[in-house]
Amino acid sequence: MSTEIRIPKLGISMEEATLVEWLVADGADVVEGQLLYSLETDKSVQEVESPAGGKLRIIGQVGEIYPVGELIAALD
Repeated sequence: MSTEIRIPKLGISMEEATLVEWLVADGADVVEGQLLYSLETDKSVQEVESPAGGKLRIIGQVGEIYPVGELIAALD
């Protein structure tokens, strides 16, 4: 079963964020709690942890702006 990685809502007024960097390579094995990527909002840059373990399949591209809830990766 796959776990979807979506842009989280990090603040009350947050509607979108820029994907700044992937901290793990596509196809790498990750564990729950491992830092996966960093997001830039209008207020800060934050690193986001993996919600589960598995093999990372990256969909989102660095430098792109994504709305909250957008699918950017999956863990298989």
